Amino acid sequence: MIKVKGYAAYDAVTPLRSFDFERRELGPKDVLVDILFSGVCHSDIHQARDEWQGMVPVYPMVPGHEIVGIVAATGEQVEKFKVGDVAGVGVMTDSCRSCKPCTRYMEQYCVEGMTGTYNGYERDGITVSQGGYSTRIVCDERWTYSISPQLDLAGVAPLLCAGITTYSPLKKWGIRKGHKVGVLGLGGLGHMAVKFAASFGAEVTMLSTSPDKEKDARKLGAHKFALTKDPEQLKELGSYFDFIINTVSAPHDYNQFVSLLDTD
Repeated sequence: MIKVKGYAAYDAVTPLRSFDFERRELGPKDVLVDILFSGVCHSDIHQARDEWQGMVPVYPMVPGHEIVGIVAATGEQVEKFKVGDVAGVGVMTDSCRSCKPCTRYMEQYCVEGMTGTYNGYERDGITVSQGGYSTRIVCDERWTYSISPQLDLAGVAPLLCAGITTYSPLKKWGIRKGHKVGVLGLGGLGHMAVKFAASFGAEVTMLSTSPDKEKDARKLGAHKFALTKDPEQLKELGSYFDFIINTVSAPHDYNQFVSLLDTD
């Protein structure tokens, strides 16, 4: 077994503290990554604090699913990586691999349930999965991602959750030059949505309840700004957008934004 040091939540109320544990030995398709950076996602906080109903916490829990590091060793059948490569690990590390969603590269919908990077169990149903607030991680190369060493690796880490969460729908719906995109909310997800949509060539409008967010939104690439608490500003945007990406997690009325979409 591979000895690892990390920081774990031992319960839902006390701060994280040091935790020594073991990773499995490398299998033929596994990659061992020495972790350099692990982003702090709000879902890490939710899970550590046991704030998600229906999800039973597994303590001690090592959070972290925005992982970037250097490949330290590989299994004998690994093809994508060699020692010294920069690699990333995201929110999941395995699935059944054989159900219809898995064979269509939609492993998050695995019929048996995907294996989360932490707060769960590996496919044997016994070994606890532990995340990136640690020194090393072992992951099948199928769920390990190649990262350019020329990038700012500290900045890359959050792309493995907040980044992919907004990048995926924008790519799926083919956002490009000529599209008008509204981004609702400028938080951890919203700021990524603004940057991506603008880089794809779309005209981007930030939709926010906070006038103080306008300066940051424009700095990130937004072309326009609308205060959603102002009915007149929303009225002017009636049937204006081709797409709206909603990144707000707090309760809010979706209906007031449906009328902003061009349905022709």
